[in-house]
Amino acid sequence: MIDLDEKKELVLLAGVSVRDGDDTEQSLDELAELAATAGAQVAGRVIQNREAIHPGTYLGKGKLEEIRELVWQTGATGVICDDELSPAQLRNMEDILQIKVMDRTLVILDIFAARANTREGKIQVELAQLRYRATRLVGLRNSLSRLGGGIGTRGPGEKKLEIDRRLIHQRIGQLKAELEDVKRHREITRQQRERNHVPVAAIVGYTNAGKSTLMNRLTGAGVLEEDKLFATLDPTTRSLTLSGKEKILLTDTVGFIRKLPHHLIDAFKSTLEEAKYADLILHVVDCANPQMETQMYVVYETLAQLGVTDKTVITVFNKKDLLEQPTVLKDFKAERTLMVSAATGEGMEELTDTIAEVLRAGKVYLEKLFPYSQAGRIQMIRQYGSLLSEEYTEDGIVVTAYVPADIYERI
Repeated sequence: MIDLDEKKELVLLAGVSVRDGDDTEQSLDELAELAATAGAQVAGRVIQNREAIHPGTYLGKGKLEEIRELVWQTGATGVICDDELSPAQLRNMEDILQIKVMDRTLVILDIFAARANTREGKIQVELAQLRYRATRLVGLRNSLSRLGGGIGTRGPGEKKLEIDRRLIHQRIGQLKAELEDVKRHREITRQQRERNHVPVAAIVGYTNAGKSTLMNRLTGAGVLEEDKLFATLDPTTRSLTLSGKEKILLTDTVGFIRKLPHHLIDAFKSTLEEAKYADLILHVVDCANPQMETQMYVVYETLAQLGVTDKTVITVFNKKDLLEQPTVLKDFKAERTLMVSAATGEGMEELTDTIAEVLRAGKVYLEKLFPYSQAGRIQMIRQYGSLLSEEYTEDGIVVTAYVPADIYERI
């Protein structure tokens, strides 16, 4: 019988701890998840305590010897380092270990390449990959002829690995022009939303916090749900009707992660900036994760890099069904916090009520008698505001509602 299953890469993980009590161990746990998502199997890990990362070989001589021994013992086919390597570090490590060496950035780019489905997503991933490789052409000169499968060979790389710097920069120019077209399309769509006065709530959060599950639970979007890092990559926007019959748009964004490659942040800026132009941020947190505090910090730090600092935030502590005992959770940067389970549906009604209340705070309260000749204005209130009540009397229609300030002026 012939085994047709694709053979998984066997890799070793390597990290450097530069101070006592840092999160290197947890970061390597996450790197193991990334490796598994990229299709590799982890055979072992090595952590070196140093004052600083070695500028030439990432790890010191002793640890490199230890890795060589582990390669021989486990039959590993590659090493993944937990930080982004310089071209010199990459070249020197491969010369010493005589094995494929990768870094965290390459693994994340590889996952993104596998998960991108839309034209925009594919352009953004290819742009990030080419920018990453453009800075490493000198260091990778010998290894560019290396063909075959595995992490780091998806996307544009496998089309022509021996491509030189000039051709890469030409392709980067083409992709940037295509991305500008996509960006213009996004801006037109955004302006249309503003003209229609439809509020937008952007869902942000650490990868695998449950953003897609929440999106599906609220809107029935049918977005892929998997217990994997970066299960969904392409942003999705769906309409949600709140309790006051007001409609808002929910936009799901790319998940954040510690040490998110700057190539990705630059390439995905137009997508990530959905949060910048949203009226409200829904920050989804996996409250059952032991690294919850660190993950929240990473999300806020990434938002700050994107210039998203003055938005109203509702923090949604998700996966409460996985908590073993009741816990009081807080986020001092959020306007409101609540605990839900997107998987079971618990807390969804409270969430939509909370969204409605927060959006209402930025609107004007209206209590008015409209003559029947002006009944059309009530439809405007239904479309752009939150209609609380309407009563039909002999003199006309008595309405109470919350409406945007510019709509208030018009009616």
